[in-house]
Amino acid sequence: MPLKFAPCGSGFIVFRDNTAAHPAVKNEHSDELSSKRELLGPWTAHFDPKWGGPETAQFDSLVSWPTRPEPGIKFYSGTAVYEKTFALPAESQITNHASRLYLDLGDVRELAEVKVNGQSCGTVWCPPWRVDVTDAVKPGENTLQIEVVNFWPDRLIGDAGLPKKQRLTQTNIRKLTAKTPLEPAGLFGPVSLKLASATPE
Repeated sequence: MPLKFAPCGSGFIVFRDNTAAHPAVKNEHSDELSSKRELLGPWTAHFDPKWGGPETAQFDSLVSWPTRPEPGIKFYSGTAVYEKTFALPAESQITNHASRLYLDLGDVRELAEVKVNGQSCGTVWCPPWRVDVTDAVKPGENTLQIEVVNFWPDRLIGDAGLPKKQRLTQTNIRKLTAKTPLEPAGLFGPVSLKLASATPE
């Protein structure tokens, strides 16, 4: 049973039957991804104002939140929703199970849920940052939402440089100060669509 994992990748493997029920075979069981199509152009991102973020911001390119100049994004911790539309010509629609269409997020910190046309296509928390969107896409325009969640240190570090009355968090973790380096956060991409042949039964 060949398994492919990206660096730091992991997965759940469940054996429901004993080996006698499924004799070993020599078939290839890995998906070969092809037809990469990167989703280029700006993204609209929504942050939670309750945690200091702007309600709406535009990302001309996918970068780590701490590299942004706005304090509300630079020190943000919580959930942000990236939005974009993309078009698929009619011949690109997956109408059978001969192939599957995947959305590859490239890189994320730290967790993301993907929704296409309002339908959840799964949550990723480790490499490869990829979900199957075959059953959610349609010919023509599609709406993509990627909800990204990061860890708490960036908000704690930002608060450490503020007067107590302006802080959004309280903690007894003293090792995080205003001079502590911020952690990478957000959706880094490149975000792309990839085709894969169906895994043999």
